Amino acid sequence: MLIYILLLFALAMPYAYTSKVSSQKKGRDLVLVLDTSGSMGERGFNKKDTTQSKYEISVSLAKAFIEKRYDDNVGLVVFGSFAFTASPLTYDLKALNEMFELMSDVGIAGTSTAIGDALMQGIYTLKSGKANSKVLILLTDGIHNAGKASPREAVTLAKEKGIKIYTIGIGKKENYDVTLLSNIAKDAGAKSFFCQNAEELQTVYGEIEKLEPSPIRSEHYLNKKLLFIYPLVLALLLLGLLLWRDEVSS
Repeated sequence: MLIYILLLFALAMPYAYTSKVSSQKKGRDLVLVLDTSGSMGERGFNKKDTTQSKYEISVSLAKAFIEKRYDDNVGLVVFGSFAFTASPLTYDLKALNEMFELMSDVGIAGTSTAIGDALMQGIYTLKSGKANSKVLILLTDGIHNAGKASPREAVTLAKEKGIKIYTIGIGKKENYDVTLLSNIAKDAGAKSFFCQNAEELQTVYGEIEKLEPSPIRSEHYLNKKLLFIYPLVLALLLLGLLLWRDEVSS
């Protein structure tokens, strides 16, 4: 019976293992600050599909960008007449993308453009992050015309906290403040981008990816040691002993 049990253990391929994580999360804290004002509902931004609004395209490309952030801790702020955090910093990028579907709609935060409040809310959202590198990506198609905080105040605070601010102006340049967006990015140690269609916006996200690359995902190693040899050898020894006893007794 003991031999039979040992053989069963051997066939079950028992093993022991030690687990080792090659590296901890090393990414940056990144918050996307997305304009949801009324003008984002305008269509014709995508030459391939003129029925899509600027907002729909911005959300689609933002989701694709976020999916590549790997070890980054990513959050989402939306703004119009006021700003609010739609998602706190999270490593769960799938859940973050689903959040777009829950809150995505033009005018959800009002129809005006409070860029100062938006940046302040982004800085507040980054507060919970522990990464050394902190980044805001502001996307807008309008001129700052609402809110309590000024963009200058927000940039000053961002500089104090070592936060980079990338700015993206979309649509016709006469519809948004090119100088303001350029100065925000320059003063916050980052870069400004301007795009007039969906293809250019996709290229912009590619450039930001190169400027702020996400680290390779941490790998998890499993050191596995097979143990079946021990019950197998013991079973064979006992079987040999049993055969020897039967031979001697006969």
